[in-house]
Amino acid sequence: MQAIILDTETHTLNGQPIEIAYAPIQIQDGKISLDKSKIFDQLYQVDEPISFAAMAVHHILESDLIDQPHYSSFELPAETTYIIGHNIDYDIRALEKCGVDTSKIKAICTLALARRVWPNAEAHNISALIYMITKGSEKARDMIKKAHRADMDIILTANILMHEVHQLQIQSIEELYTASEEARIPQIINFGKHRGTAIADLPADYVQWLLRQEDLDPYLRKALENTSILTL
Repeated sequence: MQAIILDTETHTLNGQPIEIAYAPIQIQDGKISLDKSKIFDQLYQVDEPISFAAMAVHHILESDLIDQPHYSSFELPAETTYIIGHNIDYDIRALEKCGVDTSKIKAICTLALARRVWPNAEAHNISALIYMITKGSEKARDMIKKAHRADMDIILTANILMHEVHQLQIQSIEELYTASEEARIPQIINFGKHRGTAIADLPADYVQWLLRQEDLDPYLRKALENTSILTL
């Protein structure tokens, strides 16, 4: 089994991947190791122009994609079981656009873990967390200036992950996956007329109505089902 930390940049929001980067990562005895010499970082051609809004984030230009392979040619390294990333569901959707079968992948979300470890942080995006962890250091600023490119984002995410593993006393990748799954189950509803209400305090009829929605987020469904069982 193999674990990688991965990031994608896309041509629009939720669009086709124009850059994919990953590196193998291990956790042993509560410590993570990432070999920077094994970072894979590739630009890809896509079927549509890059949006200017996306360009403003990652600064990848159309000229950068000339002579690059088509995004559909991307393949995960053999035996990949765990994929770690910040808001990893976004990256998983990008991989699926490449034709990658993610049905057996165990996705680990460092964003969900960050919200669990630092619930009172001002923000939970990569840059804000790096500044918080380093107490606003000059080194952090130099690294963050290169953020929103996939190769640097996986290095920054690995730094965040290192602190999450320490805070949660994680000893293995499987323990990290279990912690991520638990952290992804919401405790507060973040939309609708009950926005900001603890899920445990939602009216029973509203819980049942939500559970009947076919497009409900699977982790919200878990939280609601737990509440539903408790109120039976």
